[in-house]
Amino acid sequence: MCLGIPGRVVERTADSGFPMGLIDFGGVRREACLAYVDDEVDVGDYVIVHVGFAISKVDEVEARRTYEILREMGELDQLEWLRDVADAAASVQVAPSPRGEREPSVGSEGGPS
Repeated sequence: MCLGIPGRVVERTADSGFPMGLIDFGGVRREACLAYVDDEVDVGDYVIVHVGFAISKVDEVEARRTYEILREMGELDQLEWLRDVADAAASVQVAPSPRGEREPSVGSEGGPS
């Protein structure tokens, strides 16, 4: 099954002219291409990432709801790192972290690519 995973944009850059972002999935950070949502998102916004591309913007409430649905469906059992992210998101109020500061680590295995 292919999943689109919600994450928060913590940094924007450009790579060979393509807009890129560092996306935080509850402490696990991955780069993603922002070309599809370039004019819609900025640092602090939430996006849905699928195979390394941010495909849509979502609000924080929708991001949390997505984690909860995935947990209920049992899909997170296949992605251990994501289950940990969802559990952490359910128990912590989300607030932007200071630039460069890393949220509590939940591991770095797997993740959107």
